[in-house]
Amino acid sequence: MALLPSGCNARRFSFWLGMIALIALPARVLALGQPQYVRSMPVAGGFTLAENGKTAEIDVDPGDWWGVLHAAQDLQGDFQRVTGVTPKLVRTAELPKGNVILIGTIGKSRAIDELIREHRIDVSAIRGQWEATLTQVVRLPGIGRVLVIAGSDRRGTIYGIYDLSADIGVSPWYWWADVSVTHRNALYTEAGRWIVASPVVKYRGIFLNDEAPALTGWVNEKYGGYNHLFYTKVFDLLLRLRANYLWPAMWNSAFAADDPLNAKLADAYGIVMGTSHEEPMMCAEKEWKPSFGEWNYVTNQKRIDDFWRGCMERDKNYEEVVTLGMRGHNDTPMSTGDNIALMEKIVADQRKILQETVNPDLDKVPQVWALYKEVQTYYEQGMRVPDDVTLLWSDDNWGDLRRLPTAAERKRPGGAGIYYHFDYVGGPRSYKWLNTNYVPKIWEQMNLAWQFGAIRIWVVNVGDLKPMEFPISFFLDMAWNPARFNADNLQQYTQDWAAQQFGPEHAAEIAKLLTAYTKYNGRRKPELLEPNTFSLIHFDEAARVYEEWQSLTDEAEQLGKELPATDQDAYFELVLYPVKASAIVNELTITAGENALYATQGRVSANDLAERARKLFAEDAALTYQYNHALAHGKWDHMMDQTHIGYTYWNEPPVNAMPAVTWVQPLEGPRMAVAAEGTAYAANGPFPPLRLGTFDDFNRQTRHIDIFNRGDQPFAWTAKANQPWIRLSATSGTVTTEQRIFASIDWAQAPQGRNDGDIVIQQKDGPAVTVHVEEFEPATPRRDDLQGFVEAGHSVSINAAHFTSETHGGPGTDDARWVNIPDYGETLSGMTILPVTTPSVLPPKAAPTLEYRMYLFDSGKCSVQAILAPTLNFAPGRGLRYAVSFDNQPPVIVDALADDSDQAWATAVSDGVRKVTTILNVSTAGYHTLKFRMVDPGVVLEKLVIAFPNPEAPGFPAAPVSKAPAAPASYLGPPESYHQIMPADTQEP
Repeated sequence: MALLPSGCNARRFSFWLGMIALIALPARVLALGQPQYVRSMPVAGGFTLAENGKTAEIDVDPGDWWGVLHAAQDLQGDFQRVTGVTPKLVRTAELPKGNVILIGTIGKSRAIDELIREHRIDVSAIRGQWEATLTQVVRLPGIGRVLVIAGSDRRGTIYGIYDLSADIGVSPWYWWADVSVTHRNALYTEAGRWIVASPVVKYRGIFLNDEAPALTGWVNEKYGGYNHLFYTKVFDLLLRLRANYLWPAMWNSAFAADDPLNAKLADAYGIVMGTSHEEPMMCAEKEWKPSFGEWNYVTNQKRIDDFWRGCMERDKNYEEVVTLGMRGHNDTPMSTGDNIALMEKIVADQRKILQETVNPDLDKVPQVWALYKEVQTYYEQGMRVPDDVTLLWSDDNWGDLRRLPTAAERKRPGGAGIYYHFDYVGGPRSYKWLNTNYVPKIWEQMNLAWQFGAIRIWVVNVGDLKPMEFPISFFLDMAWNPARFNADNLQQYTQDWAAQQFGPEHAAEIAKLLTAYTKYNGRRKPELLEPNTFSLIHFDEAARVYEEWQSLTDEAEQLGKELPATDQDAYFELVLYPVKASAIVNELTITAGENALYATQGRVSANDLAERARKLFAEDAALTYQYNHALAHGKWDHMMDQTHIGYTYWNEPPVNAMPAVTWVQPLEGPRMAVAAEGTAYAANGPFPPLRLGTFDDFNRQTRHIDIFNRGDQPFAWTAKANQPWIRLSATSGTVTTEQRIFASIDWAQAPQGRNDGDIVIQQKDGPAVTVHVEEFEPATPRRDDLQGFVEAGHSVSINAAHFTSETHGGPGTDDARWVNIPDYGETLSGMTILPVTTPSVLPPKAAPTLEYRMYLFDSGKCSVQAILAPTLNFAPGRGLRYAVSFDNQPPVIVDALADDSDQAWATAVSDGVRKVTTILNVSTAGYHTLKFRMVDPGVVLEKLVIAFPNPEAPGFPAAPVSKAPAAPASYLGPPESYHQIMPADTQEP
């Protein structure tokens, strides 16, 4: 065994190893998910890309595809960006002479074909494949080493070129996100041969949609409209991201008609064009003029057929995927009288036009039928299209897949695909402003799509494109090779992506920020925030949410100070702006909520909160101004024009409108009042008496009491507890507006059992307020001996990943298991079944089960609330069910979608979770085990809350006590209960 240095020397040895590794790699990493073969130091048998002020020559056959020639020219520019030296670009069909990067497509490059004939390179692994690439260092006699980039087709070659660009340190987002390029004097490749096989998803792309006011305002200012000057920037980005498919902007533009170079250059670049779900036959909706008559196939068939025929004649020589079918005008359902027979006739007539204009053999004309919204209903009611047409299934506009292909449908030669959303205009509320799409959710849903065979097309609505840089990268990388991703490596992907944009030094910190802000935005989209979204009463929820955002903002601002000036623009766009802007809107709505609460309590500090809300509203405007006008010298003017504050219904407000605030008029003189944590009521005398929630020996809570002024003069106060085990953070003071004190228990002095005490808060020369306190220290179980979770406040809250044990399934589910998806959902993570294709299992057959051991002090009826992802029933003929039970009781089967009403769906997607409650019975106090059992795969469990009726709930005296078993209402649910799980546990941060 080799001996290594120890102690300080070992640390020094490790440090230098790390430094050598950093020196050997480019500062910007990397071609994500693709071969990474470029180094900053020479490698034996490798190839010299740049050294001593010289770069390798780039050779490409002039007879190769135009898109290949253009990408080779981009590579020339990328080398100049990295090294400061512009390589020589030679268009030649001859074999190279000297140190050359030889680029070519099989069958289009004579030099590549000659190397194949002479057996210098073996392309058997890629020949005839879709978009595959061979990159290889080849030694040629009399010439030396050559770096060969050979593609099976034009995009295979183009992708190989851009992979090299990324490997030398040019991010795909270098222009769209102003990602800087680190200078390198020397670049080398390893010796070797790298194959990039065909992608899993054939057509991978984006949809520019809901593009006004932001993207449209920017495009109009910078380019004068949606013309080829704009679209070539999009084409370049897509190819660098290994995408090949685009649905163009369509709200107020027509891709092919507005600028004839749009379609021509798309094809030349190698971009496969399509049109949206509502725009059949390559015709933009805006091309249909009022003079053409009504958009009604029953009454105006000939004119509509001519319209479609004209579009296909115009575009017939371009590579496209043609959308079939028909929706109503402006993306609305067709009229009530429309029927399946008519829709089938429309598709048949469209296919006839395709035969007459494009190719009599329709197998050679890629076609897609988008089963979006009501169109899916047509399919479910029996409408069919020919088997060579791709069925494009959709999500619910909120990232939850509505339907996936069955085993029979997977046999269709046309295959299936997915239309997904990162942005949406519609109910229950539009969301267009910032990225609210977190990677674990995208992975979980698109993993379903992959496993169920929906892999012909993946297209995602990205809104204005600009705020969605990170999820766009992930979506397209996953489309290329879904098998590369799993629940455990998503954070690593995030870190790699951060390293690609900013280098490795701060990648982990940036990845943490990206993960956190998208997760927080995912639990409630900014457009849906209301002053009462997060509870101002229970669990300090609103304060905790505010503190999370404030902490994230502080981290983002501090990290920004450590980055070089060259990274500031990209950092602001990709990290700092979305973090700060999201934090401001969250704080603004929470502040407005506190203002309303404080006003009802008569606090003069409500006025301070009203003023704070005004300042936050102004901060939002200032930050928007900075993005639009100061960032990158105004490069992105209008890109943040989207309104995002002041929604009153589903559609965006015309202008940002600050939440309403209230100003109070102070009473004359000093006027003390007191509010206790856990209730909205306040007291300025003996009635109503206030109560703090129970303190227990397990959680050892600290609870707060607010002493505040309703008057215009300050007052002095004292506080005294009547029990020695009650501890107060302060026992006297003077209040002008308000002061918060904290109560806790000295557990070394507290007696066992349930014991009461009081805190009396006295205004000098004024009234006294009593706050009742109860502590609970049971004889059993003891805190140190606890096994599992413990009830407190008549409830138990459990993060799903913190199961105390698990059991596996029986025959048919041998490989099935519950898997944790870190950072999924509203709190800690999500638990789901893998493989997702596991068959359903009904009790009493064995199935994978999560078990949660807990100690309960209550007995009788209790509610078991499962907080689930808002997943839909994507598999026909199957539910979205699970089973729950205590101990050895018979499992109760629960259908998560038992309420499939529109209102239930709207609530679930707005909340980001579906809350499903089941009533169970616990016969005795003591230890019990809650079992959560798989019935159907697809369920994602985030949290469990078990609750009994709470007769001691703080509230207004004489108010009826609810006998319903439920935890206090809050958006995120109660924080996780105290627990001990052996041998290891990971507490929620």
